[in-house]
Amino acid sequence: MKPHLIKYHIALFMVLFAVSADDVMAQKKQATAAAKENVAYLFTYFTGNSKAEEAIRFAVSTDGYRYKALNGNNPVISSEKISSTGGVRDPHILRGADGKTFYMVATDMVSANGWNSNRAMVLLKSNDLINWKSSIVNIQNRFPNNGNLLRVWAPQTIYDAVAKKYMVYWSMKHGDEPDKIYYAYANSDFTDLETAPKQLFFSPTNGSCIDGDIIYDKGKYNLFFKTEGNGNGIKKAVSDQLTGGYVLEDRYLQQTKEAVEGAGVFKLNHSNQYILMYDVYMKGRYQFTRSSDLKNFSVVDQEVTMDFHPRHGTILPINQLELNRLLSKWYTVESVLKSANNKAINQHNIVLDSLNQKLYLPVSYGTALKAFDPQFNTFNQIEVLPKGKLDFTNGPVKVQVKIPGQQPKTFTVNVAVANNPVLKGYYADPEILYSNKTAKYYIYPTSDGFTNWSGTYFKTFSSTDLVNWKDEGKILDLEKDVSWAKKNAWAPTIIEQKINGAYKYFYYFTAAQKIGVAVADDPAGPFKDGGHALISTKPKGIKGGQEIDPDVFNDPKTNKNYLYWGNGYMAVAPLNEDMVTIDTNGIKIITPNNGFREGTEVFYRNNKYYFLWSEDDTRSENYRVRYGFSDSPTGKITIPENNLILAKDAAQGIYGTGHNSVIKINGKDEWYMVYHRFTRPEGILMGRAAGYNREVCIDKMEFNADGTIKPVIPTINGIKPIQ
Repeated sequence: MKPHLIKYHIALFMVLFAVSADDVMAQKKQATAAAKENVAYLFTYFTGNSKAEEAIRFAVSTDGYRYKALNGNNPVISSEKISSTGGVRDPHILRGADGKTFYMVATDMVSANGWNSNRAMVLLKSNDLINWKSSIVNIQNRFPNNGNLLRVWAPQTIYDAVAKKYMVYWSMKHGDEPDKIYYAYANSDFTDLETAPKQLFFSPTNGSCIDGDIIYDKGKYNLFFKTEGNGNGIKKAVSDQLTGGYVLEDRYLQQTKEAVEGAGVFKLNHSNQYILMYDVYMKGRYQFTRSSDLKNFSVVDQEVTMDFHPRHGTILPINQLELNRLLSKWYTVESVLKSANNKAINQHNIVLDSLNQKLYLPVSYGTALKAFDPQFNTFNQIEVLPKGKLDFTNGPVKVQVKIPGQQPKTFTVNVAVANNPVLKGYYADPEILYSNKTAKYYIYPTSDGFTNWSGTYFKTFSSTDLVNWKDEGKILDLEKDVSWAKKNAWAPTIIEQKINGAYKYFYYFTAAQKIGVAVADDPAGPFKDGGHALISTKPKGIKGGQEIDPDVFNDPKTNKNYLYWGNGYMAVAPLNEDMVTIDTNGIKIITPNNGFREGTEVFYRNNKYYFLWSEDDTRSENYRVRYGFSDSPTGKITIPENNLILAKDAAQGIYGTGHNSVIKINGKDEWYMVYHRFTRPEGILMGRAAGYNREVCIDKMEFNADGTIKPVIPTINGIKPIQ
């Protein structure tokens, strides 16, 4: 080759190499930028007021609305190792100014020691979200003039770009003074506070201010906080500087009348919209609201799902590499399998046996098992094989799950129709009615799943076959429809009456441990409350118990109507002809025995009046139903031998069976019992909370030849549709 051609080819190669190298560098830069782009969210939270629940937990989401717990909703950091009290609450997480360091702070506290028991906070630092170094800062010991300090609550961290330091802010209470929000700067390695606390926000009313959360937006610092004292809720103060000058915008921002705390704000990825979330702590749930201006918020709860129940936490946007790292470390095959979200699956009743690697998915009546897709809700990097529609008609199918960084696992998946519970969700104390007007059956339950039975509304469900139930919606809301009580909507009963040729429905319900009555022209309402309590005081001679759990009964012999009620005692009184008042002179105490607790149910069969009731406590796995009978709707009640007719079945994982009603169908001697139980399978593990996380079931009730009731067998499969 000639010398000038050699030089030409060398030059051409150098140009092509340079172009190629530039392309590679550009691709690397794009890949690096993409890796740093936030594509998911990390939710850090605690779960409750027991010591075991007062620990830092993590959950992740790819859209900011649907969250999956990591580590099986167990702590990711040991509270015993990082705190002085053995418990931590209110975790807040922050990405550092360098983009790769993470800071977390939490309240050092065990609530069982009292709300004025803690003086410290915990500071944590990490480079990978997995491994954390921690330090304890006891404000009372660390800084002078804090001898009367009672509590140190809900710390958070923000980077001060002017001071070039991380500022920690939190609320403190001294003596009889209100809670106030303070701030101090952390040292360079985030192991201590290097400046004395200063008050950050000055309330114009000098009211208590807790749970501060600062969001910088459009040149302003927005301080969200909870007020206490004269009205409780979330308010906001705004300043153009981080450490002072906050001016209160005096209006509440929460979109609920329930008590709230723990406001947390985060910005949605690739969006100009923010989420303001807060802990609706009396109801055991979170509420999410959305805003584009941090002033006006709309509820988006319908878009939010969680497979855990968080308390006061915060959310951090994260990138793909960080999500991968968290999933590899803490997401489990079990979590993938429990995420099956086909609408036919009763989510509360999924049973996962990790030891034997089995999964049971209960599905609704009529589900086609020949081609059923469980719809495992996985992250992109997780693989489930086989996927799509599978044939479960010949029994269980083996499914393999692969999570990067973990060994694949194979589980045997069984999908089967289960008609118990009959209502999806948490409901209890079911009353059942057949309506002659509509030729349908209706269940009227307590709306359950609220901490300490704090529900405030009633719903009803209709069916033509006792298996397929339609949610008819709310029929009575204490907050909107009842003037004399606003809490504890429990244990209703109902009767259909034909008056002057038209059907009327009289609905007796418990509210605030009193009994009221509402009336409607249709079994699905709407119901109009009578305006006052029908029963609000104890019957003469009764000192204990509660005025709850009404039951209404029409005596087919006389056509007279009676109302029964009581917890700790059983009372009965004739209803007057108007059906909304009782004959107070006819009140009679007919408590059957010392074991009687509540939940009276009365029905008539073959010239006998049957009285059913629940004994023990609804929080107990041994909550159960006994019965007696009488020749009169007002007693005396005779208790037969072996009168226990409904109880737990530990072999099936069925516990807490009780508070029932009874229905006769088809004009035949065919009877069914409607009752509640602990939610299965988790209820038995919930402790006291099992008593307000209950579900409604129906099973066959049969009689012996002498009229005694055979024990009712509680089942998972339930009954078949009636014809």
